[in-house]
Amino acid sequence: MASVIKYYEGIDSVAVIGNYLPRLCGIATFTTDLVEALSTEAPDISCSAVVMNDKPEGYPYPEKVRFEINQNKLADYTVASEFLNISQVDIACVQHEYGIYGGPAGSHLLKLLGELRMPVVTTLHTILRDPAPEYREVMRRLSDLSDKLIVMSHKAVDFLKDIYAVPEEKIAFIHHGIPDTPFMDPNFYKDQFGVEGKKVLLTFGLLSPNKGIENVLQALPAVIKKHPDVTYIILGATHPHILKAHGDEYRISLQQLARKLGISEHVIFQNRFVEIKELCEFLGTADIYITPYLEEAQITSGTLAYAMGTGKAVISTPYWYASEMLAEGRGIIVPFNNPDAIAEQIINLLDNDTNRHTIRKKAYTFCREAIWKEISRRYLEVFSEVKLERTRCPRPRHLYVENIKSITNFELPEMKFDHLRILTDDTGILQHATYTIPNRDHGYCIDDNARALMVADMVRKHLSTAGIGFDSLSSHYLSFLRHAFNVETGRFRDFMTYARQWTEEVGSEDAHGRVLWSLGKAVALLDDSGQLLMSTTLFNQALKAVEHFFSPRAIAFALVGIHAYLDKFSGDSEVRRVREILANRLFNQFRNNATESWPWLENSLNYDNGKLPHALLLSGQWMQRSDMIDMGLRSLKWLLTIETEDGHFVPIGSNGWYEQSGPKARFDQQPIEANAMIEACVEAFNITRDKTWFDNAVMCFNWFLGHNDLNMPLYDPKTGGCRDGLMADGINQNEGAESTLAWLLSLLTLQKLYADEILKQSSSPNQPVRVKD
Repeated sequence: MASVIKYYEGIDSVAVIGNYLPRLCGIATFTTDLVEALSTEAPDISCSAVVMNDKPEGYPYPEKVRFEINQNKLADYTVASEFLNISQVDIACVQHEYGIYGGPAGSHLLKLLGELRMPVVTTLHTILRDPAPEYREVMRRLSDLSDKLIVMSHKAVDFLKDIYAVPEEKIAFIHHGIPDTPFMDPNFYKDQFGVEGKKVLLTFGLLSPNKGIENVLQALPAVIKKHPDVTYIILGATHPHILKAHGDEYRISLQQLARKLGISEHVIFQNRFVEIKELCEFLGTADIYITPYLEEAQITSGTLAYAMGTGKAVISTPYWYASEMLAEGRGIIVPFNNPDAIAEQIINLLDNDTNRHTIRKKAYTFCREAIWKEISRRYLEVFSEVKLERTRCPRPRHLYVENIKSITNFELPEMKFDHLRILTDDTGILQHATYTIPNRDHGYCIDDNARALMVADMVRKHLSTAGIGFDSLSSHYLSFLRHAFNVETGRFRDFMTYARQWTEEVGSEDAHGRVLWSLGKAVALLDDSGQLLMSTTLFNQALKAVEHFFSPRAIAFALVGIHAYLDKFSGDSEVRRVREILANRLFNQFRNNATESWPWLENSLNYDNGKLPHALLLSGQWMQRSDMIDMGLRSLKWLLTIETEDGHFVPIGSNGWYEQSGPKARFDQQPIEANAMIEACVEAFNITRDKTWFDNAVMCFNWFLGHNDLNMPLYDPKTGGCRDGLMADGINQNEGAESTLAWLLSLLTLQKLYADEILKQSSSPNQPVRVKD
């Protein structure tokens, strides 16, 4: 008897990359279901999972999980790719949602994919219609690195073709998988949940403010008036990230609204995450399922697919997936934010059993091809197709991998913000610490709050998966800066006592410039409309004073902030005018004082030296002044010769600094100098693409980690803070704000560089090579 040839012939192992239960999120549920369905349909295939952890300790995963990645640790992605390559996995199947991977717009994933040797099939759970540049670029690179993209709606196909220029032959449509359940009478399970004899409305899923459940609650009084036996079940735990950032604020607001409307007896809150068996039983009780989401930008919805697959009559707002799935009489669409329309349609369906059951049957029948058995077969077919195509059309990526490794082979420590939070109270960030304990005796200064705002904003923008709670921190620091601004003088105050008393009416020029730097970065990075408006307003108020500054560092700080601001509002002619004045002033200070042996604008070197060439590099780049760029590179290169010995970084000591023709102070070495040099070297690398500058940035960074005069680390991995300096007799064990923020800014700068390089290099450098069949 001839053997049966399987439609997945030649595939022995599949690794699915995503989240996994018991982590609570929709991607985890989907990945778990997909792995189980593939294992059931093709038991001779080894199907395992590579999972993302959003907390260091991970989760108690089942045996199907073979490898865990700390989602914010770039090095883990490289190790994961090595693991999959060594394991000789045949297919990598990625579950893609921007927010579950580390790096700007989830770009860390690209490093993993770029180093894989096997074909990659990527399921897209989110596709943005109007993506920000970094999200567009990640999607474009993701498409390049994937052999096939799977989408779960036809609108998603159009988006990929029209917005991201993905070839149609690279896209496969496969429904969102659902459990195989019988078409049941809703009354069958009602006694199990204490709603026997009731007309049951249901919404389920992880709770978050974009769900729009308040609109259903506002619709209920009219429904109850006509159908007093109605019960509305809201099933689902609060989303873990929402819970961590805001607590159960949304659920409490819904409960308060129900009490205010006098409908509490008709509303049941089930605050828990339910397994698939119990979920299907809950769905079985529902007469009507409601998805009242507030925005159209949702390209797929597992909750809607599940509800339709169990034969529910669905009322939904017109988000993209619902509009497609509920077409042709498979459900009812109501406008966004319209409780009256929701009430009207609920009443119509409850009044008309025939219409309700017709909708149920249409939905159930339509979704039969979406049961997991059918979906797993379609995935296996796609896996076979891409593996066969890869044998015909190899995709060499060696050059890509080497380009990335040349920049990212230095492993960065994990981001840790414990000490930053400890130093911050409801006023702002305290200046000093005694060891690791905040020292309130010295109060606050504006320099540290300006730095802290930059850290918070960079985390929110570039490390969204680590940025929970940083929106409130940004507000704290921004509020401090606003309060520090003296409207009468047009200048910032600097020092505040712990009793919240300012110690002067006008702070230093350097402090003013540093705040302008921070505000410019805030304008460039912030998405929150209120914070953006405040930052923009304060920036423009503070800009007026700097036109008359002559302190080189104040000018340099201001210029870095101005360039960040113009990155957002490039057409602001007044800011451009001030930039030209300040850039020329700084350049002339260099030109008038620099000599061949001392190419510097002052007769001494002291603190934050790297920020001066950094400002020249930015100004020369954006003002198209090659002389400024040359001066910036020349002075930065000279600085490095002064501050490098035996292959390690030696910052100018604050105990005497370095006067021209005088002795160079060896100690005390300060973290802010290392930070300034790192940022300047990164900018020099960005301009020149000379890897030497990157190597210099890493050398300066390693000073924090112990590659210094004393071979002692200043970074404290236990707290996430940084010790205050390197002294002749050892480390200053205090972990104050300035040093901790200098460390965090340095680490964030290199994290951002790594992510940028991944995006720049991650397209396949060579066209696929076609070989004969």
